[in-house]
Amino acid sequence: MGQRPLIEQALKKVKSRYELVHAASKLAIELYETGAETYVTEEGIPLKKTVIAIDEIATGKAKIIRKNQE
Repeated sequence: MGQRPLIEQALKKVKSRYELVHAASKLAIELYETGAETYVTEEGIPLKKTVIAIDEIATGKAKIIRKNQE
C-alpha cells in the first residue's frame, strides 16, 4: 500500500466522485466495526480507515454493488 490512496484508479471503478465517497465511507465504517487490521506506513504513521477503503476499491479488493435502478 502506498502513502496516498490511489484515487485516480479508484475513480475508474465508479461512475462519479460521489459514488466513490459513498462507497469508501461505507467500507471504512465496516472496516472500523469489524476491527480490521490497521496498516502503518514506513514512517510509522497509521493509515486511516478511509485511506484503506479507497485503496481497496482502487486495487479491486472491494467491489461496489449497485442497486438496480428502475
